Amino acid sequence: MSRTVAFVGLGHMGGPMAANLAKAGHRVLGHDLAPSAVEAAAETGVQPVASAAGAVAAADVVLTMLPAGRHVLGLYDDVLAAARPGTLFVDCSTIDVADARAAHERAAAAGMRSLDAPVSGGVAGAEAGTLTFMAGGGETEFAEARPLLAVMGKKAVHCGGAGAGQAAKICNNMILGVSMIAVSEAFVLGEKLGLSHQALYDVAATASGQCWALSVNCPVPGPVPASPANRDYRPGFAAALMAKDLGLAADAAREGGVHAELGLHAAELYAAYAEQVGDSEDFSGIVRTIRNRSGEAT
Repeated sequence: MSRTVAFVGLGHMGGPMAANLAKAGHRVLGHDLAPSAVEAAAETGVQPVASAAGAVAAADVVLTMLPAGRHVLGLYDDVLAAARPGTLFVDCSTIDVADARAAHERAAAAGMRSLDAPVSGGVAGAEAGTLTFMAGGGETEFAEARPLLAVMGKKAVHCGGAGAGQAAKICNNMILGVSMIAVSEAFVLGEKLGLSHQALYDVAATASGQCWALSVNCPVPGPVPASPANRDYRPGFAAALMAKDLGLAADAAREGGVHAELGLHAAELYAAYAEQVGDSEDFSGIVRTIRNRSGEAT
């Protein structure tokens, strides 16, 4: 069934997601503070709207993809009053669990329904419509949103109540950040020991070292042609975004009293790396930092 969807946040992730909804036949009303993002979305069938409130007022479902919790909460403060009663708000941003729960509370207080539904899969997944969604909120709301999520992704998991989607996202990305560092260290060690990248990959990819950071996003050129390492580490999933997600995970671990030694150290390493490269390099480029610290040329 075709829906009218307001999509606020048409950047690297939101733009392709909105485009896939429009391609599937939904009426997509798009808004972004960056005119270039709106222009790019318009070329894919998204209808530009001058204000977020204007887009929301005409929508059955509101999707958001924004940088941080303060942006989500600020947007909700601005647009909830413009929405029709009972409108479903689905936030796909990656934000703090507490901010996600606050967004749910504000939506409920305004007579709206809501989900937090962050994604995994990066820009490539957004473009291909193969994202994984991790949703928190009511089962009824998840069931209503699921057909739209199915257009933008290959899998959607209902993780529990308000904030559960964000909890799953930061836990997943803690695994990813730690594993990318481990894979990168192994390749640099292999270089020191005289192993070729291909030899190490051929062993680890079919042995106990196999993981997504190796088999899909391999941090060295050659073994996985589609990995960012073969495009001079153009993202992909930018280092700055990994640093952000690991920072959220680290904060949650500290607040929860979790002894997450590897997770906390990964957050420190990626924070330092992101200070250098921002969003210009894929997070797998951290292998170059490890190599430089090991006394090797890049």
